[in-house]
Amino acid sequence: MNKKKVILAFSGGLDTTYCAIYLSKTLGMEVHALTVQTGGFSREDLQQIEAHARALGVASFQVADVTRNYYDSCLRYLVYGNVLKNGTYPLSVSAERMSQAIAVAEFARETGADAVAHGSTGAGNDQVRFDMVFQSMLPGVEILTPIRDQRLSREAEIAFLKEHGVHMDFAKAAYSINKGLWGTSVGGKETLTSNQPLPESAWPTQVSKTSPESLSLQFEKGELKAVNGQVFEHPSEAIAWLQNIAQPFGIGRDIHVGDTIIGIKGRVGFEAAAPMLIIKAHHLLEKHTLTKHQLFWKDQLSTWYGNWLHEGQLLDPVMRNIERFLEDTQQTVSGTVYCTLHPYRFSLDGIESPHDLMNSRFGSYGEMNTGWSGEDVRGFAKIFGNQTAIYHKINDLSHA
Repeated sequence: MNKKKVILAFSGGLDTTYCAIYLSKTLGMEVHALTVQTGGFSREDLQQIEAHARALGVASFQVADVTRNYYDSCLRYLVYGNVLKNGTYPLSVSAERMSQAIAVAEFARETGADAVAHGSTGAGNDQVRFDMVFQSMLPGVEILTPIRDQRLSREAEIAFLKEHGVHMDFAKAAYSINKGLWGTSVGGKETLTSNQPLPESAWPTQVSKTSPESLSLQFEKGELKAVNGQVFEHPSEAIAWLQNIAQPFGIGRDIHVGDTIIGIKGRVGFEAAAPMLIIKAHHLLEKHTLTKHQLFWKDQLSTWYGNWLHEGQLLDPVMRNIERFLEDTQQTVSGTVYCTLHPYRFSLDGIESPHDLMNSRFGSYGEMNTGWSGEDVRGFAKIFGNQTAIYHKINDLSHA
């Protein structure tokens, strides 16, 4: 009898290691491990993951490098929209999971798999994100979620793996760390509380830079093209380069408190130096180069876009509609933003752009004007405030 073929989204961590053993040893399935590279793994990391997967006895191991597509299909719109969930979180994991799920679904479709599997628990957002993508892209294909279905604790997973002779660094299981191009998330015992911060030792990148550094970020039509004058072929490369410069300052560390898709509150730590720098610098450049109503409507649609992405709805066609709007707003968002990096923070020092609407030819705020007279403003104020003045005259609110 032929074994059922299952594609396992494999990171090499505790949960997916458990899945690999459980699916093959307990369910007797033919397990094909797929690691999706979204910019967080080094070459050495991928080699170690492959060695680990093969030691577990998987039928095959593949890496799908979707880093550039991850940026092109998702991250650039988060930059265009200056998206920060609850004003804090750059959606590091939310965005990444969608690209990973789509890559797994495409691989399963290409290889004719009978089933797909992921290591999500039953208490977080990822289970919904993966399931919805698989349901949309792989109708009729079985979705297996051993960790969720068995309601396993990390301690139970470790005990099971030890029983099956699996050797790995179980001490790393104290914190769940997910690294990608758009930042690194950190979850552990402290994030399960409402009052405890993560200890210094929990952060993947330790602070090693203490002297201020000047930085310039060059944007073309809303996309980061150069860092400190160094031009990159693709924005994903610029993001990775910037991360290496800024992360040793401890910039972009925070703990996000948010509403999960399933209705409970959750906390997660993250370090995202490059995303925070890019979003804040991009937003400053937009404030100089876009009109007030472009900025207003971008804020409305971008917030909604980020929330819908966070809830796993990247495949909803309305997202393509909003993306077209966001892209259209970026035609004049070009220029250089100057920053200074400090330990745990950064400052935005100013911009240069040929599209800067703060132009002295048309007046200097609070100083002088060159495009209108005092009489012009007097007439404008009378007309602009006319309806409000009528309302107060009719209702005599001053004597109410």
